[in-house]
Amino acid sequence: MSAQLTEEEIDREAALYGELPGCQSCSPFASLGWEAFPTTASDKDLERLGSLRDPNNEDPTLEELHTAGTSLWSPQAPIASHYHPYNRAELWACRNCHKPFLRYTEYGGYYEERRIRELHAALITHARPGG
Repeated sequence: MSAQLTEEEIDREAALYGELPGCQSCSPFASLGWEAFPTTASDKDLERLGSLRDPNNEDPTLEELHTAGTSLWSPQAPIASHYHPYNRAELWACRNCHKPFLRYTEYGGYYEERRIRELHAALITHARPGG
């Protein structure tokens, strides 16, 4: 896979592995919606597949895409690859079962928080802001 993942690569990973139940190695990361990266877990069981961030876009939007009353934390929130926070996320997979996870780091005024979410095909949209 490339450093920047294409929409097709994201869709393929979700279709092939996204609905897997996961294994013992990646069970600490299992979450339908965004969650803080577990402080009791190491990411040694995950491998980076690539980035959703467009290297040609120096200022990715902070706009979020939500449908049907979802919020950033909702398990049913769209995985909108061109909207925040997905446009700043990376795709990782379990080294054992290959279940895919999205990861990004939230930077606040005085903190940073790593977050993780399972990749599910049914929630993916590649809609673009203003489009």
